Amino acid sequence: MLFNKLNNKVQPSAKFIRRKNNPDFSLFLIRLIFLIIVAALLLAFAPVVRGNAEQANGLALLADPLVQLNFAIFFAALILVFSIRKAKEWERAIVLRLGKFHKVKGPGLFFLIPLIDQVYRVIDIRIRIADFYAQETLTGDSVTVRVDAFCFWLVWDPQKAALEVENYEEAVALASKAALRNAISKSDLTTFLARGDLIEKQIQEEVERQTTEWGITVQYVEITDIQVPPDLQDSLSRMAQAEREKSARIFLAEAEIEIARKLEEAISIYGKDQGALRLRILAILNEGLKTGNSMMLVPNSITDELKTKDIFGLAALNELRKEKGEKI
Repeated sequence: MLFNKLNNKVQPSAKFIRRKNNPDFSLFLIRLIFLIIVAALLLAFAPVVRGNAEQANGLALLADPLVQLNFAIFFAALILVFSIRKAKEWERAIVLRLGKFHKVKGPGLFFLIPLIDQVYRVIDIRIRIADFYAQETLTGDSVTVRVDAFCFWLVWDPQKAALEVENYEEAVALASKAALRNAISKSDLTTFLARGDLIEKQIQEEVERQTTEWGITVQYVEITDIQVPPDLQDSLSRMAQAEREKSARIFLAEAEIEIARKLEEAISIYGKDQGALRLRILAILNEGLKTGNSMMLVPNSITDELKTKDIFGLAALNELRKEKGEKI
């Protein structure tokens, strides 16, 4: 177990998405322009220096104040040129003065004191993505799974990120991986598959609790893939089918109960109102006749009721036929 932890520290399972910046020649151009300006100023004193050189030897020329001034300006320009630094809009430079933290510089141009100030590290404060995964880990119900995830994070305090932790990118990767393994071991597979949003929130809170002290915050964590052993996938499939069949049967049973309750209400209404019952009988017969059936099977009680009440006027039609001598 200790050997595995050491391997994870040496080779963290995380990939950071970086963009390759094109070479930036703006700082080089600034230094070149500055040297050109200094050279132009030195050339302004050239006629005076040449006139003095014609009247004196080399040692006397070095003692000339104008020559000394030119050399002083030249060396000061060189020192000043190499003191210019530039940071981009999303970069912050950590400046150390004699080995101690001095200031966070940037963005834009800034100056350093040569041999005294040093740019220790340049921190990118943009949102970055870390893709990490947990190797085969046991869930709460002893199922071996492999989970892949990624998180969005950023540095909100460059000073803490540079001084509190040696390699903050590796620290974020290790903290995310440890939080993922911890979340897997505390949850069973069913909960992990069904409530992934809760697991993601738990991982985010646990990682952010550690990285806040380093000046880093985790904005979002998402689980991208959950791999289970092949022999367990068939069992999970059968379990899901059984669960869907159970839900379907429960739904049908609830529908039957609802229908029975409605029929009970209808019986109560028809039992109290015979007129409503007759209207319902006629509605049923009407629906049957609409289908174009030439024969309908109905209970004798309904036919007796129709004859006695002569609802369709059959008795009157028969008497009319008798008067005309038609065969009934």
